[in-house]
Formats: sequence, C-alpha cells, structure tokens
Amino acid sequence: MKILGIGNAIVDVICKVDDNFIEKNNLTKSTMKLFFDENEFKKLLINLKIEKTVSGGSVANSIVGLSQLGNNVGFLGKISDDEFGGKYEEGLKKENVEYFYSKRKEVLPTGTCLILVTPDSERTMCTFLGTAGKINEDDVSSDTIKKSEIIFLEGYLWDEGEPKKAFEKAISNANKVAMSLSDLFCVDRHKPHFLNLVKNKLDITFANEQEITSLIEAKNFSEVVNFAKQLNKLIVITRGENGAIAIKGEEICESGIKKDLNIVDLTGAGDLFAAGFLHEYINKSSIKDCLEKGTEMSSLVIQQIGARL
Repeated sequence: MKILGIGNAIVDVICKVDDNFIEKNNLTKSTMKLFFDENEFKKLLINLKIEKTVSGGSVANSIVGLSQLGNNVGFLGKISDDEFGGKYEEGLKKENVEYFYSKRKEVLPTGTCLILVTPDSERTMCTFLGTAGKINEDDVSSDTIKKSEIIFLEGYLWDEGEPKKAFEKAISNANKVAMSLSDLFCVDRHKPHFLNLVKNKLDITFANEQEITSLIEAKNFSEVVNFAKQLNKLIVITRGENGAIAIKGEEICESGIKKDLNIVDLTGAGDLFAAGFLHEYINKSSIKDCLEKGTEMSSLVIQQIGARL
C-alpha cells in the first residue's frame, strides 16, 4: 500500500450560516472548536439547514483525494456500529479506500463535525469527536503500518489521551511519517509535543503559515524558513495568497496560487493540497511538481461545497 492515513473518522455535516451565527455562538471564525458535551453540540444543529453530509476527517479527505488520483491507499479511524458509522465506512469504500477498522457498538456515537460556511467562504468547524477520539494502540495494527510506504497522521489526533499512544505506536512501526499540524488551536494546545514531532519524528510536515509560525514562535516568515532549513526534513507550508513553499535543507521551492477562481468554500483546501503533494511525492516527482499538484487539487476543491472532488 502506498499511503495509510490514520485520523479521526468524522462525518462532516456542512451548513451555510451568516457571521451573526458565529458571533452568537461564541465561535472563532476559521478555527475548529471541540465539543465534549453531546447535547450542547446538538443544540447548534437544531435550526440549521444541512447542505451535505460526507465521510470526512482531515486525513480521510486527503486519502480519498489520493485514491481519486489512482493510488492504492487505506484509512484507519474509529467508528461505532451506528447509522453514521455505517455511512462512514460505506462512503470510504465507494471511494476505493481500504478501511482498516472493524466497527462494534461503542459507548459513544460515531464522530461528527459541523462545518459552518460563512458568505466569505471561510469555514468554522465544531467537532464532537465521539468514539473517533477514543482510538487506542489496540486499534492500530503494526503489520498494516509496516506494509505502507508512508503513514499520514493529523494533529487533531492529539486532542485526547488514548490516541497519543496509537500515534506513537504508528510512528514507531512506520517506514516514513507525514503529518499535518491541522489547526492553530491544536498547535497552541500541544506545542511542546508537536515541536518534538517535527524536529525528531516526522519525515514530512504539512502546515499553514499561521500554524508553523506559532509552533516555533517566529517573529517573521524568514525565521520559519531558517528553522526549516536547519532541520533538513521536508517542511511544506501553504501561505494563502502567497502560494506554497517546500523546504528541505538548502533546497527551497515555491509555487504561486491559481488566479480567477470562483471560490465558494475553503473546506478541505489543506487536505486536498496534501493529497496532491503526496501523490507526486510517492510517484517520485520533483518537489516543484509536488507543490503544483497540491495547488491544483486545493484550487479545484475550493470552487465547490465540501472537501471532496
């Protein structure tokens, strides 16, 4: 298998809202908020019109993108044997993604992420992890990890205790490890852990400019570049209107953004960027081609609703 993704198995529920809804519910636009109270989470959904539901989760979105590009890929994420769990598994199998988890009835339901899309196309996420956040080392097969050329992890998995052990088991058995830092709040919560991972455990790190700047507490972007050069690992950074940059030692490669796009929803932009990049990477392309494919994939997904092409 080319790539195995390990992440939160989350059913995405996409809704359009106005800015008032974000303010009224004390949410911070363009970030992800974790909910630990199922009832509090359900209250948010009461008056919303659902546009679409998808078998999501950040890494799962990337893995589906890789499958659509013709790669042999798999995903491991914890679901419950409930309605959403069944839909989740079915959704991935339809996309030719091998699913490495045998569901059973859990105490908590299958995880859900409410994606609130405002008129400026920004997305604000409210996540109830449910059983997804309870993945543990027993759920991770060392043999499956060893048979994958690369494992791809998400920073979101560090949000609760047990998944950290699953994470560590996966990394210790992997041939090569890629990870997305996922979210600015995630980085701020787990800064020492993430810094250790980036410096010592990861072969490829995906981040946006905000996330990597916060991680190393840089004053400007040139400090980020210097940090990445010293590591001599592959650091891939998306920079919004400034395009994307990949740094490995003294090798620095940049790509610009696509112009004149009809942007409707930024959901999945980073996930599909990673899919495009990794597609070229595992097929032995140049770093420039990796960046270009990442940019192409993210440009396509932001011109539609949802994180799937």
